[in-house]
Amino acid sequence: FDPLSLATQGSEETLLWFRAAELKHSRVAMLATTGYIVQGSGIHFPGMLSKDISFESLSSMKPLDAWDAVPDAGKGQILLTIFIAEMISEAKGTHYTKGGSFPTIVFPPIDFSGVNAETMSKKQDSELNNGRLAMIAIMSFFAANSVPGSVPALIGNPAF
Repeated sequence: FDPLSLATQGSEETLLWFRAAELKHSRVAMLATTGYIVQGSGIHFPGMLSKDISFESLSSMKPLDAWDAVPDAGKGQILLTIFIAEMISEAKGTHYTKGGSFPTIVFPPIDFSGVNAETMSKKQDSELNNGRLAMIAIMSFFAANSVPGSVPALIGNPAF
């Protein structure tokens, strides 16, 4: 599926970079969608996030409001962790634009070497398709949160 003909833009390295970016964004979107649903359902960790803010108080807010309530130092820790994971995945051996393997999950590392190649290909296609759906889902969640009534299926849901 390539309605904008991006596969014909640039070199083979460019296409590999697009593919890796799509894979990474898919994984982030799946985590974000899951997190939004879990937090919107009121599920939370016990205890305190900081000396002033409990996890329970965050779970009573809409997810984007909860993010705004996280102390700046906590946001910095989250972003630093993401940065380190990105640096680790980009610095491993031969880069994917030069024939190396696509980015993998940094933590926890999972060994897929024993999986049949055909099964692995099918699972990778499923991961990418689920990730594409998750990208649509999280953007729908943001739209529903920002513009009331913009996503009819989410009207009346307290998380939005």
